[in-house]
Amino acid sequence: MAYNVREMLNGFVGGLGELGQTNGQMVEAFMGLLGASYEPNAVDVKTKELISVAIGCFSRCEYCIVYHTYKAFEAGATKEEIIEAAMVAVAFGGGPAMAYSTTLLKECIKEFENEF
Repeated sequence: MAYNVREMLNGFVGGLGELGQTNGQMVEAFMGLLGASYEPNAVDVKTKELISVAIGCFSRCEYCIVYHTYKAFEAGATKEEIIEAAMVAVAFGGGPAMAYSTTLLKECIKEFENEF
């Protein structure tokens, strides 16, 4: 299966904006939770994004994998760090996590790696 990860990223971000027009309070609450969760405190943003990539692979959330791979690169993560985080997910998630790591995650890395 071929993924257009750029289209997925833009669709997710744009979809949040559109949904916010009709469900503003809920979208704002979600975005507020995300904002608070990704504030750099004891754990820096790059590490939080690597954790998010792993959780996305584990839970098989395609949009989570795309968005957080992009954000991990933006936060300064390397390709090697992103893959290693995904392999931790594979240790817990087995074959399904490996499948997403070798397909969708690979496409995300190819698309976003040289952007930052």
